[in-house]
Formats: sequence, C-alpha cells, structure tokens
Amino acid sequence: MPERLAICPGSFDPLTNGHETIIRRGLALFDRVIVAVTFNPRKTPFFSVEARKQMVRDVFPDEPRLEVDELNGLLARWASDKGAACILRGLRAPSDFEYELQMAQMNRHLHPQLDTVFLASEADGSYVSSSLVREVFVLGGDVSDLVPAPVLAAMKARS
Repeated sequence: MPERLAICPGSFDPLTNGHETIIRRGLALFDRVIVAVTFNPRKTPFFSVEARKQMVRDVFPDEPRLEVDELNGLLARWASDKGAACILRGLRAPSDFEYELQMAQMNRHLHPQLDTVFLASEADGSYVSSSLVREVFVLGGDVSDLVPAPVLAAMKARS
C-alpha cells in the first residue's frame, strides 16, 4: 500500500494551539505529514519563514513522521512534486469554509488526484487566529494559553 502523505500548508505566524491540534490529528490519519510554511507577500510577517519552520520543529521534536518545509509557489504543483495525495486544512468557523472550498476546488482542477481533507477545529479555540494572537501579544495581552510553550518563548524573545 502506498504511503499516505498529507501537506498541511499555512503561514503559521505564529503556530497556535489550534494548528498543533490539526497537525496532530493529521498524523493520526496519515502516514506522514509535511507542514508547508508559506510566505505571503501581501502580509508583513512577525517571524521569518526559517523561524516559523523552527517553531514547528520545536513543537514536534520527537515526531519522525513530520517534515517541515517551505512552500513558495503553487500548492497543487508542490504537493504533486512531493507525491502527496491530500491537503490537510483546519476550519475554525463556517466563514472559513467558503474560501477553503474554493481553494480545494482549484487545487483539484490543477491536480485531479489531489484531495483536501477539512478538520473542524476544537470549539474552545475556534476564535483564535495567528493574526489575532500577534495583535494581542504586541499590545501586551497574555497569549500563553493560545500557543505552544516553544512558540511563546520565541515570541517573548522577539519582543
């Protein structure tokens, strides 16, 4: 049976507890998961791509089935090149679904063998986004229960 490989793309700026949960649930469903850290030229990042990749590694230090890589370019092509059968995405709210469905359909158009699996976020963290975490942190709020400990340490070291 071929390996079931999923790609979990995102900016992860910073990685939140919700991201961590989706990745862990993905590892329960797939043989291997590649976390694809993206760069969005329309956004000003809080952390560099390298720092975000390192934070993911720090949160999953003993998980040999997890790979962390950088994604620049078209996700469907990149996933195909990696041999992935699936894109793994988390949904926080119904409003996420419309955008994510459009992206899933385009990825399938570009790479017909590529499926997208949506996992619903945990209810207690459904309001949390990376941008909201960054904003609260920069304004002096406590985000310690919203991000994994290694991420909080990196955020404190950056400020």
